[in-house]
Amino acid sequence: MAKVISTLFISADGVAEIDPDWHFPYFDENMGRAVGEDYDTANVLLIGRETYDSFAGAWPDREAAGGDDASFAKQLGDVRKVVVSRQPLEFSWRNSEVIKGDLISAVTALKADADIRGILIPGSISVVQQLLAAGLVDELRLLVHPVAARKGRKLFDEGDAPYHLKVTATESFPTGVIRVIYSPTEAPGTVSYDEVKDQVPTGS
Repeated sequence: MAKVISTLFISADGVAEIDPDWHFPYFDENMGRAVGEDYDTANVLLIGRETYDSFAGAWPDREAAGGDDASFAKQLGDVRKVVVSRQPLEFSWRNSEVIKGDLISAVTALKADADIRGILIPGSISVVQQLLAAGLVDELRLLVHPVAARKGRKLFDEGDAPYHLKVTATESFPTGVIRVIYSPTEAPGTVSYDEVKDQVPTGS
C-alpha cells in the first residue's frame, strides 16, 4: 500500500495557512532539503483546488524562466497531480487530473494502486482534515516555525475525539524551525490522576 504523507509549513500555534511574512524569513537550505525529501517520497501529488491554483499559477512560469528553482519546478510539472475539486476543471499544467469519485474512495484506490509508491499532500488543509478523520493519513510532516501566527486556518479542526500521534523523527534547524514527523497511533490506556501522582514534583 502506498503511503499518504501530508507536508505542511505550520506556526507554533498550529496555523497551517501560511503567510509569506512569517514563512519566508525561516526558509533556508535545511528547510529546502526537508521539502525535497518529502517530495521524493511520492510519485503522485494530491492537491486541493486552492493549492493547485496557487501552484499552477507560479511553477510553470518558474520552470520556463530557468532560474534557481527551475529544476524543482520541472519535478512538480512532471509528477502526476490529482486535484480534489467538486467541479470539472480545464488544466493548462501538464500531468493534472481531477480526482475520480468521492475523496475517501478515490484515495483508498490510489493507496492500493501497485504503480503508486507514495502520495504527497502539500498544503491542502481541508483535504488533510478529511483524510485524517477517515484514518487515511500515514504521516504528518510538519515544519514548525518559531512564530505564533495568531490568525489563519489551523491544521486540526474541532472534533469529538483526539488524534493520537507517534513521533517518528525530529530535527532542529539553526533558524529555530523544528521538523517533526508524526504517524497516527493507538490511544494510550485510560490513566487517572491517582496513578500518576507519584510523578508530581516533590517540592523544595
